[in-house]
Amino acid sequence: MPHSHDAADSIDDAMEAHSEGIRALKISLVIMLATTVLQAVVVAFSGSVALLADTIHNLSDALTAVPLWIAFVLSRRVATRRYTYGFNRAEDLAGLFIVLMIALSAVIAAWEAIDRMINPRPMENIGWVVGAGVVGFLGNEAVAVYRIRVGRKIGSAALA
Repeated sequence: MPHSHDAADSIDDAMEAHSEGIRALKISLVIMLATTVLQAVVVAFSGSVALLADTIHNLSDALTAVPLWIAFVLSRRVATRRYTYGFNRAEDLAGLFIVLMIALSAVIAAWEAIDRMINPRPMENIGWVVGAGVVGFLGNEAVAVYRIRVGRKIGSAALA
């Protein structure tokens, strides 16, 4: 956001940034949930642990939109006597939650992979697995590029 000392400019810029951030979160949530559902269907009839790991990762990416959305809404609130600088730090807490979600998805994927090595099962419908993996990759990449672009534009480290 451009720098200005006019209070009206900073309020308008902040409102516009929050609206743009929330719009980016809504769009990314829909795209990631759609790819997650598609991948989950293929996981159900293929038994692919690799695709399951990607599905878990994409679901955790989709769910990171929720705490960021809450943080954007909270940061719109005006300062109070207790929170004299306002609620802009909520975005930092959302960023911490996102890191924890990504770590949790990695632990779950690792657990499933170890279980599959101990208890191997045949994989079916490999063509569908490859297709779902490509769709998951494209959806994840599109959302990541979009979130980074909007995050940089509005100055949101957590969104970027």
